[in-house]
Amino acid sequence: MNYTFEDLKKDVAEGRIDTVLACQIDMQGRLLGKRFHAQFFVDSAWEETHSCNYLLATDLEMETVPGYKSTSWETGYGDYTMKPDLSTLRRIPWLEGTALVLCDLLDHHTQKEVPHSPRAILKKQVARLEAMGLKAFMATELEFFLFDQTYDDARESGYRNLRLASGYNEDYHIFQTTKEEDVMRAIRNGLQGAGIPVENTKGEAWAGQEEVNVRYADALTMADRHVIIKNGCKEIAWSKGKAITFLAKWNQQAAGSSSHIHQSLWSADGKTPKFFDKDGQYGMSELMRHYVAGLLAHAGEITYFLAPYINSYKRFVAGTFAPTKAIWSKDNRTAGYRLCGEGSKGIRIECRVGGSDLNPYLAMAALIAAGIAGIEGKMELEAPFVGDAYAGKNIREIPRTLRDAAAALNGSKMLLDAFGEDVIEHYTRAADWEQEEYDRKITDWEVARGFERA
Repeated sequence: MNYTFEDLKKDVAEGRIDTVLACQIDMQGRLLGKRFHAQFFVDSAWEETHSCNYLLATDLEMETVPGYKSTSWETGYGDYTMKPDLSTLRRIPWLEGTALVLCDLLDHHTQKEVPHSPRAILKKQVARLEAMGLKAFMATELEFFLFDQTYDDARESGYRNLRLASGYNEDYHIFQTTKEEDVMRAIRNGLQGAGIPVENTKGEAWAGQEEVNVRYADALTMADRHVIIKNGCKEIAWSKGKAITFLAKWNQQAAGSSSHIHQSLWSADGKTPKFFDKDGQYGMSELMRHYVAGLLAHAGEITYFLAPYINSYKRFVAGTFAPTKAIWSKDNRTAGYRLCGEGSKGIRIECRVGGSDLNPYLAMAALIAAGIAGIEGKMELEAPFVGDAYAGKNIREIPRTLRDAAAALNGSKMLLDAFGEDVIEHYTRAADWEQEEYDRKITDWEVARGFERA
C-alpha cells in the first residue's frame, strides 16, 4: 500500500485530500465511522476519536438489541475510543479527495482493546500463531450479484422484479462481462488504486453473478482488504446507478454467493511454507494434516462465523457448488474443505462453507482457532472423501439452520477457550436475536400458501 501519514499530510497541505474516513468494523463486517475534514484529522484526530458502544451490539438494521452484557440502555450506551491504525491508511480513488483509515476499538476507560470487536478477535488468534512461530496467509474470493437498477429503486419495489445485469449464466463468459465493464473495470481499478492488489474479476455461475479476487495476504491484512472491497463495490455500483448485493442467497432459483477462504501457514517471517512436505501424501505436511483435522473436528462449532444469518443457510443446497458436508477432498468442489494448489508455494486448504455475507475477521479467527486446536491436539486427519459429497452417506454435515449453528457455537469449549467467555456470549446473543426476529415475522410465502387454503 505504502501510503504513509506523511504522504497524507502532504496531500492535505497541497489540496489533493480534503476528507478522511475513520472507520471501525461492526459485527456484520461493515464500515462505520466518521468523515473528518482532512486538516483536523492530521492535526489531532489521527491519534483517536470516539463512537457509541452500541455499534457493536446492533443488527443489520442498526436496531439497539437488548440482552448484551457489554452495553445497554441500563448502562447508558457509553463511548468506545477509535484508535486509527495508520498502517491501513489509503487513498480511495472512487471518492473525490478522500482517504480512509481503519480503527481499532478501545475501552474508553481502560484503553484496552474491546475483546468482542472483530479486529481484536482476529488479532488474538494471529498472536497465538505468532507464539507458535507461525503466520497465517489467507485469501477470500468474494461473489455478488449486480443489478441494473439503483438501491432506491430496488427498495421502492419491495425488492421485487429486480433486473439482473445479464440474462443468462455468465460463468467465465467474456462477451457478457464486457457489457458489465463500466462497473467491473471501475471496481478493479478503484481497488488497485486503494492499495488492494487485484488479480481479476469474472462472471460467476448465474445470471448477473460476479466474482472479484485479490492477492492473498496475512490474515489481518486480508480481512482489512475484504471489508474495504465490499464497501467499495457497493459505492462504485451506486455511483453508476447500479446495485450490488452480497446476500448469500438472494433468490431461490439463483446460485448462492460465497466467500471461499484459502488458508496456509508459514514461518513467522513469511518465507518458509509450513503446509508443504514433498514426501507427504498430496504434498501435505504433518502440520497441515493436524490443522485440517482441527477444521473438520470443529466444523459445526465455527459455522456461525461463516454463516451468520437466517438467509446464510438457504445457500447450502446440493448441486449448487455450495457445500452441504463438512469433509475434505482433493480438488473437489462438492466438499466443504478442498485441498488445492501444489508445491511449496501453492498448497493450501480452501474453506467453501462461508457465504458472501460473512464477517471476514470472525470467520478467519474461527478457522485459525480450529486449526490451532488440531495442531495442539495432534489430531489425525481422516481419509479424503472421493466422489460426489452431496450424495455421501453418514458423513459430517454442515449445520442446516442458524438455530443449530448457534447451539454448536454456544456449546464449543474450543471457541470458549480461544475467544473468551464474554466474546462467545456476545455473538451467541447476536445469533439468538437474528433467530428471534425471524421467528416472529410473517413471510410472503406463508401468506401466499395459506391465505385461502388454510
